[in-house]
Amino acid sequence: MLPKSDFLTGKRGLIVGVSNEHSIAAGCARACRASGAEIALTYQSEKSRRFVEPVAKAAQAELFLPLDVTDAAQTEAVFERIRAHWGRLDFLIHSIAYCPRDDLHGRVVDCTRDGFGIAMDISVHSLIRLVKQAEPLMAGGGTVLTVSYHGAEKVVDHYNIMGPVKAALESTARYLSVELGPKNIRVNAMSPGPLETRAASGIDHFDELIEDARKRAPLHRLTTIEEVGAMAAYLVSEFARSVSGNTAYIDGGHHVV
Repeated sequence: MLPKSDFLTGKRGLIVGVSNEHSIAAGCARACRASGAEIALTYQSEKSRRFVEPVAKAAQAELFLPLDVTDAAQTEAVFERIRAHWGRLDFLIHSIAYCPRDDLHGRVVDCTRDGFGIAMDISVHSLIRLVKQAEPLMAGGGTVLTVSYHGAEKVVDHYNIMGPVKAALESTARYLSVELGPKNIRVNAMSPGPLETRAASGIDHFDELIEDARKRAPLHRLTTIEEVGAMAAYLVSEFARSVSGNTAYIDGGHHVV
């Protein structure tokens, strides 16, 4: 359980990518709300809404809106609602990744053009599209966070095409940090250790990856969703006002081994 604090009081943030109460984005929503932020959450479809709604209620989300990031009209509608309701946005947390199953489970060299395009569009370009909409609402400055993984930097068994995709995501975050820095908009990536989330369960031999992380990490334990959420709350706060273009590891030190 995270201690309650108020260092995000007055901040207003949009968190995209909650799939259920065990997802990384849900941990971010709970931590930011516990720290005083006002929250807007989205759900991908009516089918997923029932899994996301309990998170929205727990985080006392002021806005709970449909958002399929491949739908330009829905994307614009979300930011129009934020503009009408709040008039500004202080932070955006992007926690979205997807790759068609066959391409995810196959070798990189066997990845199809369509599969690669879909993975890059939803996992990477969706960040660019959301930031483009958020930028005008961050006239007084703001923070953007996205979620990566160590497979972006090193080859991780069975992570396959998502390694290059996450590498592109981290690079995109760095370029965005430079472009938006003059507007006092900070952009960072978070790189948690393997977590037992719905998204991660799609990776082949995920149990082996989890056990390897537990054994090799200097702290010899897995990271929790709450710990990732705590890092997110810190990074969107004024405590991190000089942190931009960074990839923050929350993995018990696993990335150094």
